[in-house]
This record gives sequence, C-alpha cells and structure tokens, in this order.
Amino acid sequence: MTEINPTTSSLSPAQLLTIRKQAEDMEGVFLNMLTKEMFASIKGDENFGGGFGEETWRSMQAEQLANTMAQSGGIGLADDLMGQMIALQEAANASRGLTQSNIVASTGVYGK
Repeated sequence: MTEINPTTSSLSPAQLLTIRKQAEDMEGVFLNMLTKEMFASIKGDENFGGGFGEETWRSMQAEQLANTMAQSGGIGLADDLMGQMIALQEAANASRGLTQSNIVASTGVYGK
C-alpha cells in the first residue's frame, strides 16, 4: 500500500478527498460485481420461495455487502487506484502549468 503524503502533492486537500472518494466508489463497484457473481452461484432455497423476489433480495444484499466492505477498507484496491489517480492528476496539472496556489479545486484530468 502506497502512503500518500499531502505535503508533497501539488493537489489541494479537497482534491485529495475527492480522489479518495472516487477510488472507494470504484472499489465498491468492483466488489459489487464480485459479490453478485458469488450470490449467483447459490441455488434458490425452497423455504424462502425462490423466484424473482429472492433474486431481487440477493441483488440488494450483494450491493450492500460490497458497499460495506469498500467503506471498511475493502481489499486495498482503492489505495492502489488513488495513487494512480493522483499521479495522473498531477501530470495533467503539470502539463497545464498549474500549482497548488493557482489550481481550482474542481479542475480534473480532463480540464472540467
């Protein structure tokens, strides 16, 4: 796990928080896909009726489980993504000649 040092980054604290949130969201999406596939392999239980209702419930359960895992530290994917996202943002800022003193917090890699 790469430790991010905010004092050496050209990004503002607000940008670092935004990047962290985006990385955690991406990890949540990945974990959601993973848990949905895991639950898809479980056979329906006759005691709970099976069918569409059970499938819907399992889908919601998988989504909630994935979000909880991501918010609790996940599997480390967000940390790796964050390091890469910071490097991309700093490279984009450098190519435009932006520094922490003149950067707009909402400026992204694509100049939005």
